[in-house]
Amino acid sequence: MNIYSQTVTMLEDYFKSSDENTAKARIVFKELYKGKIHSFYDIKMLSESIKQKLSNDFTFETIELLTTSESADTCKFLFRLHDGHTVETVLMKHDYGNGVCVSTQVGCNMDCVFCESGKLKKIRNLETFEMVGQVLYLIDELGIQISHVVLMGIGEPFDNYDNVISFTDIITEQLGLAIAARHVTISTSGIADKIIEYSNRSSFNSLAISLHAPNNDLRSKLMPINKAYPIEKLIAAADIYAKRSNKKVTFAYIMIKNVNDSDECAMELAELLGDINCYVNLIPYNKTRSTSYEPSSKERIARFFDILKKNNINVTVRREFGNDVSAACGQLSADYRNV
Repeated sequence: MNIYSQTVTMLEDYFKSSDENTAKARIVFKELYKGKIHSFYDIKMLSESIKQKLSNDFTFETIELLTTSESADTCKFLFRLHDGHTVETVLMKHDYGNGVCVSTQVGCNMDCVFCESGKLKKIRNLETFEMVGQVLYLIDELGIQISHVVLMGIGEPFDNYDNVISFTDIITEQLGLAIAARHVTISTSGIADKIIEYSNRSSFNSLAISLHAPNNDLRSKLMPINKAYPIEKLIAAADIYAKRSNKKVTFAYIMIKNVNDSDECAMELAELLGDINCYVNLIPYNKTRSTSYEPSSKERIARFFDILKKNNINVTVRREFGNDVSAACGQLSADYRNV
């Protein structure tokens, strides 16, 4: 087992199964993330026999940096995993702190037509330690403080549900990285059943849903997942999350020229979302190698924004990050041959 895949609760269960005091779990976890140990023999408060047992049962295996691509406010990292596959991670430098965009799978099965990542068929889920490793590299190796984490890289987080939940529990644990739960955002293309399952938890991160269309016909053309989870089911699941968590749901909406950016689409979207505790994040489309789509003009985005605003929908326009290094939303590919 990899120690970076273990939540505090998992470690408590481990020590309990060995008839050991579960308080040792908190010692190990704190030393791992705050003490930055790389050997259990560095933990002074544990007996030699416990250190030996931990060393036999857990590894410290992590990911390997291959390349970086940097611009003024963005840095993209290409990491190699233990089996030779690669994933990308993006550091975003905000005025209020540093955010990191984490990948959750090698490839993605969602096949959204506008997304470069969707052209890479899913090979496997990332293990929890491989997601933790993306954040730890920035913190430990580069000495960067991270205040926000978004699971918006390659992959569908809710298609890797258990590992993703362990990851969020680890990075928000006060004994460890202590990133505020509200500053960790899970983004999903719309797996409604998993949204409902997530709504049954006792603690919540922020939730972002990739919507990108106001009706089933258009959304099914852009996002095949809509055929399995049509808008009615998705919106109902989002409403359950909003009510149980008492948090606003973010609906991401990519603005694609002459596809989903008309006044009619804006009006339909306002009607669809009018009763939900939410806001809409309009995202200027980022061109990719694989499609001929074009971004909506600034004037059209402004018009779309105004229509939503006039219909009492909370709406923002996302600041663009990383377009010049192919690190923007929808551009990640993790194709080492194209680096």
